[in-house]
Amino acid sequence: MAIDLRCYTHIDILQPQTAGFLATVSQGYHPLEKQAALLIEVSPGMDINVVTDIALKQTSCTPGMQIVERRYGMLELHHEDQGQVRAAGAAILDALGIREADRLRPRIVSAQTITGVTGYHAQIVNRFRHGNFLDEGRTLYILETHPAGYAVIATNEAEKAANIDVLEFRAFGAFGRVYLGGDEEEIAQAAAAAIHVLESIDGRDNPGPGAVFY
Repeated sequence: MAIDLRCYTHIDILQPQTAGFLATVSQGYHPLEKQAALLIEVSPGMDINVVTDIALKQTSCTPGMQIVERRYGMLELHHEDQGQVRAAGAAILDALGIREADRLRPRIVSAQTITGVTGYHAQIVNRFRHGNFLDEGRTLYILETHPAGYAVIATNEAEKAANIDVLEFRAFGAFGRVYLGGDEEEIAQAAAAAIHVLESIDGRDNPGPGAVFY
């Protein structure tokens, strides 16, 4: 079966806001704080059904989010036992005849830090966010990733590193996006953690234009 493994990443301990956000937007079985998770993205999108079938038949993991688009498909699995989550990942790779190293390496498409956000700007963000609110005068950080699925681990690591508000993240489609709010110094720490984890993930080359930072 010719499946393109775009994103494959384990999350050891889901942080409170990241888990809560997934529970808000997921149509499956909601993850809980401190559970482990696996996020996998493949192309073509319909093949994510095969991925889900393999994992659920061979482990006791629970699916939180499955999104099937024509081009890309994404699955999030979770369980309180990290061993079950890793077993699900291993079963998927083995059944499809692919390796973890076959995933695309994350690419940071852009990163923006906006200090002293105005009231109307905060309102715009708050209209589309599914997480916490962004208050006027705070700092807004936006990170764009490719493939999209890596937005989840970037958000989780940012939340681990600093006292910030998770406003929104989108982990499916052509690109992933992370929106964080907070004090300027806390945002700087969160941004550094998010970028560090993305740069630490190996995989095959992911060519594209260099990252843009503001």
